[in-house]
Parts: sequence; C-alpha cells; structure tokens
Amino acid sequence: MRATQAIIRIDNLKRNIRVIRERVGKGRLICAPVKADAYGHGAAPVAKACLEAGVQRLAVATVDEGAELRAAGIDAPILLLSFPMPDEYEAVVSYELAPLVGDRELAAGLERVAAALNAAGGIAVHLKVDTGMGRIGCPPEEAAKLARFIASLPHVRLEGVATHLAVSDSLKPENIQYTHEQIRRFVCAVDAIKKAGVDPGVVHAAASGGVLLHERAWFDMARPGVMLYGYAPDPALAGLLPLEPVMELVSHIVYIKQVRKGESVSYGRTWTAPCDTTIATIPIGYGDGLNRLLSNNYSVLVKGKQRPVVGRICMDQCLVDLGKDGAACEKFEKVTIFGAKPAFTAADMAEILHTIPYEITCNINKRVPRVFEEAM
Repeated sequence: MRATQAIIRIDNLKRNIRVIRERVGKGRLICAPVKADAYGHGAAPVAKACLEAGVQRLAVATVDEGAELRAAGIDAPILLLSFPMPDEYEAVVSYELAPLVGDRELAAGLERVAAALNAAGGIAVHLKVDTGMGRIGCPPEEAAKLARFIASLPHVRLEGVATHLAVSDSLKPENIQYTHEQIRRFVCAVDAIKKAGVDPGVVHAAASGGVLLHERAWFDMARPGVMLYGYAPDPALAGLLPLEPVMELVSHIVYIKQVRKGESVSYGRTWTAPCDTTIATIPIGYGDGLNRLLSNNYSVLVKGKQRPVVGRICMDQCLVDLGKDGAACEKFEKVTIFGAKPAFTAADMAEILHTIPYEITCNINKRVPRVFEEAM
C-alpha cells in the first residue's frame, strides 16, 4: 500500500458518538452527516460504523452521495441537506432519500415524480425553515402554509421540520442572542404548523454548535457534524466534551540525505540550511491535501519529535529537516502529519492556515488510501 495513508480510527468515531448521545440524552435521535465523503473519512464505512453505534439517520449533501450509500447496501433513512435539481427528482425518489423542502415548487415536483413512479408510501420530506441562516428554506411566517400544502399531497409526506443555526458555535454575546432569536422563530414556526393541524414530525435544529451550547435547540434530533470526527466547531469550544480525532494522516520517509550549511532545497529556494543537517523526503504534497501554505510553516511527528517542514511543499512530496540527530532516523520511518496529541491535530493545522478542521479533513485527496482500523 502507498506510503501515505489516512488511518480512520473507528473506535474513536464510536466513542465520539457515545459522548454526543450522553450529551443530548438517549431519548433523542442522532443524524450523522456523512456528506463530502464523511468529511474526508470515507462515507460508506463511516456510515456503517455510525449505524452500528446506534445512530438512527444519515445526512448527505448531494443525490450522488445518497446513491453511493444505497449502492453500499445502506438502507437507513438518509436526509438530503441540499435542494436537488429537477432532473434529480427521480433519483431522489428511487433511492428513497428524504430531501429538505423550502417551497411549493420543489414539493410539487417531487409529488409528480413520486406519483409517476408509484412510490410505495410516497416520499418523505423535511420542511426547511430559514430562521436567520439566509441560505435555503422558507420564511418562518410561511412555514404553516407550506406544511399544509405538503400535507395535501398524496405522494409526499412531511417527516420533519428543520432549521440551521448560523452562529451557534460562538460565545460572543451578540451571537448567543442571535441564536436564541433563531430558536424562538423556529419554535413559533413549528407551533404554527401544529395549530394548522399538521404533524411536524421530527423537529431538528442543532448541529455541533447547538449540541455544545444550546440545549433549547436539541428538539427531537441532533445533527452533530464535525464533532463526530473529533473536533469542536470552534477552537474556543475545544475540550468541552472529550472528543477524539478520527483521522490520522501518516506517511513514511522514502529518502534521507545530508545537506550542508548554505544549501537550499525544493522549488524557489525558499529555505536554506542554517547548518549541516539531515533532510528526509516524504511522499505527500498538495496533490494529497497538504496545503502549500504550510511550506516552512509546519511540523510533523517523527520518532516522537516535532520536525519542521522545510522548503516549498510540492504536488507529491515535501521535505522535513531531521536536524543534526537525524541519523537516528531511517528510511521508511513513520511520519505523522496530523492525528492526536503529541502530533499536531487537524485543528492545529487549521489554526495555522486560518481555517477550520472541516476543511483540513475534507481536502485530503481521494488518492490517499483510507485505512479503517477498529480494535477487536
């Protein structure tokens, strides 16, 4: 197998699910987002592990992602978080995905297709209410009217009502207040749906930030995303729950050479050896998802020590300064790019790059093999 691998710790995934379940209570459903190839971890294996750990629903962002799970033999309920195109409606119905619906046009389109396909039991949908995210969904004051319309359709059934919170992971007072207002608007919309004589079904709003900070947003189901994979949605929230990183990105030394003081390495000669040293070549680069902005700005773990990445990161390789004591390292030695402490984590890398750990794991390229490990 290739020297560079993404080790997926299934034990940590299941442990994180247990932690989340303890947080929100055993009586609530958990929906596991496995969109974007399970945040880069491998959609089908992660989805199966989540279901084994007691997760009741899965969520994807695209119809193709849902189809991939069905092709892998997964028959659990799958929520489709993005609105499909009209030419995808047939696949939505055929694969028994439960899409979010935010207007009459989408609901009516799904009705036509479900009727034409004579879909047994019709298609389940979740009414999406935009309470302040400003992305997709109907205004709260239109939710009851739309719910009544959906309820009138013979081949569409309202399975749930959802919203998404814009700043639920923030500790800023103004953002906490904004989240409280979003929750209030959502409760009013759900109450209006009930008063209209329509059962709202499964009510849900809380992603990772809501799970951590806003109990009032838990409702019937939680949708924890990045928490499943071991990270808080904001660095300020790290440590609130004992989460463990699920992905460990590793590679191996494939070449070692001595570099003298004053010699440069890699493209652009951006690094020059300040003294005689030992340089290791690692077969991972920006083509694998190791961001080029980490050039001369990151360290990897080799034999328990942090060693700096030097010179420009190339598409397929990077260079690591092993120091004067580098002779103690040998070819094929394991190198941890990120994982759990004492190595840098994806959150540490994200901080350096001024981004979020979601982006780090999602950007690990498909050419990096995923190796799924679980203790027996």
